[in-house]
Amino acid sequence: MNRSQPDAGPARQSGPRDGREADADLVVVGGGLAGCLIAWRLDQLRPSLHVRVLEAGQTLGGNHTWSFHASDLAPAQLDWMLPLVAHRWPGHEVRFPGFSRQLDGAYMSITSDSLHAVLHKALGSRVQFGAKVLHVDPTSVRLANGTTISARAVIDARGPRHSAHLDVGYQKFLGQVLRLDQPHGLTLPILMDATVDQQGGYRFVYVLPLSPDVLLIEDTCYADGPDVDPALLRMRIAAYARSNGWTVEAVLREEEGVLPILLDGDVAAFWDEQTGVPRAGLSAGLFHPTTGYSLPEAVALAELTAAQPRFDAASLHAAIRAHALGRWRAGHFFRMLNRMLFRAAAPAQRRQVMARFYTLDAGLIARFYAARLRTFDKVRLLTGRPPVPLGAALRAVLAARGAGPNKLKVSA
Repeated sequence: MNRSQPDAGPARQSGPRDGREADADLVVVGGGLAGCLIAWRLDQLRPSLHVRVLEAGQTLGGNHTWSFHASDLAPAQLDWMLPLVAHRWPGHEVRFPGFSRQLDGAYMSITSDSLHAVLHKALGSRVQFGAKVLHVDPTSVRLANGTTISARAVIDARGPRHSAHLDVGYQKFLGQVLRLDQPHGLTLPILMDATVDQQGGYRFVYVLPLSPDVLLIEDTCYADGPDVDPALLRMRIAAYARSNGWTVEAVLREEEGVLPILLDGDVAAFWDEQTGVPRAGLSAGLFHPTTGYSLPEAVALAELTAAQPRFDAASLHAAIRAHALGRWRAGHFFRMLNRMLFRAAAPAQRRQVMARFYTLDAGLIARFYAARLRTFDKVRLLTGRPPVPLGAALRAVLAARGAGPNKLKVSA
């Protein structure tokens, strides 16, 4: 493990309000990606802190696949994340009507199994499984079995929650890990195969070659509403496999999710809905505004948390809230692009927007996914013949701030 920074030791500035000794320095509620990375990074850099993780299920990470480009992370971040990586490829492919393109650059995936294997071994008894949480406040957690756990700080990392303060579109998907009766022949992931019929929004198929005869195939749609029809998406996946000449021998695993795509909102009001409780992950609004992916933000938050000089609830809440509001400000341009995609383009036109994007410079595309666009990149994205009606695009760009008709209520 990387213990390159000295352990500052546990911070003891505050505890439960009644003066009792706390059960832990920090309790992380939720054993998903964001919560697990916080606990793991603290174990690496601040091992003298007493950290507990409460997970309602029986494994860490749930049932998910988290993928990312190596360029999404700083080299030092990638270094400590590599033990979690289950699959790695040297590039990826996209397909649109009339053209396809291969782009270089390492692309990686972490699975729930790989995350659980590494982090359960590292954290051991600090993880409590089957912990169904009824109530969270800044310094305590009440469980369904009547137990109350006190802490100097609690971080709520239970994932997305309903909010009237964020206006969102949705990226919804269902994926299946399929074992085939013959090798599939793919060497690179297909991040977007948008040659499929456009139904309900911008639809594409995402394909990861996990082994010579095993694929993850996800049917994905950027849509206005969050509803998922699993039976329909299973039929689409089966049809996609047949269209590529693949015969499915077995369905090994299935996952589905709905990721928020930020359009607008009041992030300060979103944060203040649960007064004083530090948050992580989607519950904190920390995800890429356009892709909905949360891994790079979860990595950054884990590092931010481990670097804090104080571990009382008020200090952690202030630090994480300031970080989240800063990330919101940094995402202004992405939210503007999202409004153009969702409000200026009819669902059938959205594929044209993405097709144009993938004709641009490979470096720009990489910086877009990493949410590190340069000024020239932003100019380039907005110049040229627009793939949506100009008037509608201008109205979307100039749309007033504030939550709109789609409120954040998703599962992932």
